[in-house]
Amino acid sequence: MNSIQPNPTIADPDPDFPDQGIDEDASAFTPPPFDFPSFAPRAPWWGADLQTVRSVLIRGRYRPEDFPEKRMRFRMLDGTGDVLHATLNWPAEPSGDLPLAVLVHGVTGDTESHYMRASAAVLLRRGLAVLRLNLRGAGPSQPFCVEQYHAGRTEDLRMVLAQIAAHLTRHGIVLIGFSLGANLTLKMLGEGTPERVIAAAAVSAPIDLAETSRRMMSRRNFFYHRRVVARMKEEVLGMPVPESYKAIVRQVRNCREFDERFVAPRHGWSGADEYHEVNSAVRFMGRIRVPTLVIHALDDPWIPADAYLGFDWGSNPWLTSLLPRGGGHVGFHGAGADPWHDQCIVSFLKGMIKGFGDSDAKTA
Repeated sequence: MNSIQPNPTIADPDPDFPDQGIDEDASAFTPPPFDFPSFAPRAPWWGADLQTVRSVLIRGRYRPEDFPEKRMRFRMLDGTGDVLHATLNWPAEPSGDLPLAVLVHGVTGDTESHYMRASAAVLLRRGLAVLRLNLRGAGPSQPFCVEQYHAGRTEDLRMVLAQIAAHLTRHGIVLIGFSLGANLTLKMLGEGTPERVIAAAAVSAPIDLAETSRRMMSRRNFFYHRRVVARMKEEVLGMPVPESYKAIVRQVRNCREFDERFVAPRHGWSGADEYHEVNSAVRFMGRIRVPTLVIHALDDPWIPADAYLGFDWGSNPWLTSLLPRGGGHVGFHGAGADPWHDQCIVSFLKGMIKGFGDSDAKTA
């Protein structure tokens, strides 16, 4: 397998992070053997950048809307009146004993992001119902929110999971996060596993937010950075937020300024440094106590590999890491009809969920 399982020195426990009653003895959990395919880029999409942009250039192949669909809304119980919107799809022939998959998008993404649509279609073909969530202020949620998502706003995800109807989650929930949504997922699981969550996957998570910010502002990422910052500003300026915040956002020139002048002060942090430190998932991953697949390409142009290579994966058997040398950012376009990370998620769930994959649908 083209992956790396590093084993450096374990970090000291975080004195600021309470125990929350999580069982510290993870030795009782032994992950089953998984049959993960190896990753090799598909021609002509060689290199990190082509892997990253391919899905944006070639769209429309995955159609979760071909499956039965329902729009859902989740009111945030924090006094804001904000309402998060989501799309639920279920397979044409639902299985009565499989969990619900909940998908969480990345920065400036939403339910219609290419990776959300692809993963939803892949899982629907294999019998899972799928809920694609728009985070606070994203996509269809935007007109109904005065607050906005950020990389550590785990309370929103918890509120959504708690409100999903019991008949949809009676066999559990599988969480799958992408990019910022993956950091959010890992952080939340490290804080304590929500009820009914039985497994999770994180793809291309910026687990060290400060280093990711620095990498995004590097010269090699000039065009990526300019596009992402422009879209972050568009999100805020399209929301019913106070004009004082909009005036600040209009002046922002880079992603660090966005965090320093908008995200941090709006949520009570002293600045970007504190926001990044408090919300980086790497601080929480050692405390995850639910089977979790972590996928990241070492050549990701946006997210440095150092935090992944510096994490002691052997210290937490609940985590399974796949760190191929190539793949870009939420790219992984290799052999097979589906993105490699989706193939790996399917293999992971086959190993974790009884009955899943017994009658795989043919891939499109």
